[in-house]
Amino acid sequence: MDENELSNKIIGAAIEAHKALGPGLLESAYEECLCHELHLQGLAFERQKDLPVEYKGIKLDCGYRLDLVVEGKVVVEAKAVERMLPVYEAQVLTYLKLTGLKLGMLINFNTPRIKDGIKRLVLGLEEK
Repeated sequence: MDENELSNKIIGAAIEAHKALGPGLLESAYEECLCHELHLQGLAFERQKDLPVEYKGIKLDCGYRLDLVVEGKVVVEAKAVERMLPVYEAQVLTYLKLTGLKLGMLINFNTPRIKDGIKRLVLGLEEK
C-alpha cells in the first residue's frame, strides 16, 4: 500500500474517532481512539516511537517521540488545540527529515469538522 492509500485510511480512521468523540477532549484520548480505528483496519503502527537526533555522527536521545508511524511509511501527529500554529507543521516536517519518510499528517481533533483539521505534509511540499 502506498502513502496516498495509507493517508486515505488514516483520514477515515480520524473521521471515525472524531465522529464518536467530537471536539474538546485531550490529545491522548484521540490518539488512543485513532489507534483503535487503525487496528480495526488491519494497519500496523508504532505509537509514541522514540526519535533520536543524530548530531555529528552520534545519536542523542532528546526525548522526541512520534505520535504514530503507520505501516512504517506515514508520520501522524495528533493535536487537540484551539488553532494550528506554523510550528506544528515545522515539527512534522522535521520528523520527516529525521526519519527519512516522505509523508506526514497533522490532525487537529479540536475542530467542529475534522476535515478542517487535517493537513498532509510532504518534505519539500505542502498539501491541504
